[in-house]
Amino acid sequence: MTENLSWELYRTFLAVLTEGSLSGAARALGITQPTAGRHVAALEAAFGQTLFTRSQSGLLPTEAALELRGYAVALRSTAAALERAAASHGPGVRGVVRVSASDVIGVEVLPPVIGELRRTHPELVVELVTSNRLQDLLQREVDIAVRMTQPSQDALVARRIGDIELGLYARADYVAHHGAPQTLPELARHALIGFDQLTPFIREAGKALPAWRREAFALRTDSDLAQLALLRAGCGIGFCQTAIARRDGLVRILPKAISLKLPTWVVMHEDLRGSVRCTATFDALARGLQAYIADARAAPAVPPRRSAKKSTNTRSRGGT
Repeated sequence: MTENLSWELYRTFLAVLTEGSLSGAARALGITQPTAGRHVAALEAAFGQTLFTRSQSGLLPTEAALELRGYAVALRSTAAALERAAASHGPGVRGVVRVSASDVIGVEVLPPVIGELRRTHPELVVELVTSNRLQDLLQREVDIAVRMTQPSQDALVARRIGDIELGLYARADYVAHHGAPQTLPELARHALIGFDQLTPFIREAGKALPAWRREAFALRTDSDLAQLALLRAGCGIGFCQTAIARRDGLVRILPKAISLKLPTWVVMHEDLRGSVRCTATFDALARGLQAYIADARAAPAVPPRRSAKKSTNTRSRGGT
């Protein structure tokens, strides 16, 4: 390979990988299909490798294409980080900062924090990535991340915020109708909201509650936001962050027997220490999450109560 290849070629390559066709890549990138085809052909000529083969379902990546994917993704992340840094020059806190957090934290906790940050620094643009997948800070997929695991890489700056508590909760009308279980075995007579696919995190967390298994759930979903929505709808009993549950007036179930702690960290790459936009955002997220944890500890929990009905009729596998 004797020529320098444009980033545009790699961008098209990634789009074809994602979309599975030249036409889909062209639509995603806002270019023409012939242009997308020329980009792929240029890469194949430069590498001396076929990157895609045609099939009835579209373009299939070859082994060579799959080996290149990681490098192209790293290039894309670096190019995006470069653009964010270039757009941030000037006085004050300005430019683009990219933040990642889990689905629940990103949707339920961070919006007020980001709103206050933007009121203080109106020229700051925040890109919020909500995903339970850990975004790669070393590859600059994001600038700052809120994580529930301690980072191990030396190149990362991490601040421990505290522990976010989770407990079992139900809506008040569910408890009024079905009663509140008073022991762990009584949970089996209730509509439980839980996961569909087992993950390493769920497996580890499940050691504290062996009965919390897929077969016991009346409602199953791997979306934390969907579980929260089912809980709010009064469909049954499920896990929820204590602060969110108290805010929504949910009733805590077996508070003495079941309590999970999520250690929480705000993390960024050490190279961003000198970035005004990133340090301002980092500090704002840390303060907001600390206040969120403190509020959860200060607020009184909604106590459970037994229904006037006998709990022998509470085997409600289908919810309310």
